[in-house]
Amino acid sequence: MRQIAEVETRLADRLATLRVEHGWSLEELASRSGISRSTLSRLERGEISPTAALLGRLCTIYGRTMSRLLAEVESEPPQVVTAAAQEVWHDEESGFVRRSVSPPHPGLRGEVVEGRLRPGADIAYDAPPVPGLEQHIWVLEGAVEITAGGHTHTVEAGDCLRFRLWGSSRFRCAGPAPVRYAILIVLP
Repeated sequence: MRQIAEVETRLADRLATLRVEHGWSLEELASRSGISRSTLSRLERGEISPTAALLGRLCTIYGRTMSRLLAEVESEPPQVVTAAAQEVWHDEESGFVRRSVSPPHPGLRGEVVEGRLRPGADIAYDAPPVPGLEQHIWVLEGAVEITAGGHTHTVEAGDCLRFRLWGSSRFRCAGPAPVRYAILIVLP
């Protein structure tokens, strides 16, 4: 029973967040959905559980399937991702090491990745995995040359490059030292 109550609490929070993200008052959502303001208020406070029909109406208003909405609230990601639990991938050919510091989760839009490139490493990507992907690249040690949106930037320790990625990109470590950086990735 406790797990069901936690999911219902997260669902209530998510529904309130969706309304705020759309910039709607309770009155406006009531007008759009045909659900009374008091019912919406009680639903967002977790005082009542939505029926399938009520949830279906709200999903239509918010432009998402019920399965997508429920996936956003069914399981909370762990708040702490220990170093031992962070997946590390090595590409020996390119000299790239990728640590998934804060891995993606259906209920979250962002993730944090640590990248390391050895001197001489040069990696090119034809396209982003998701067009419009927002990236913030903070160089922790060394320097890296990053090309995105047709512009090349030399980003040094302490600097942060941020952009939305629509096309190809390239990461190059000219050396003489390796580079270590954090990438904060946010889905559009």
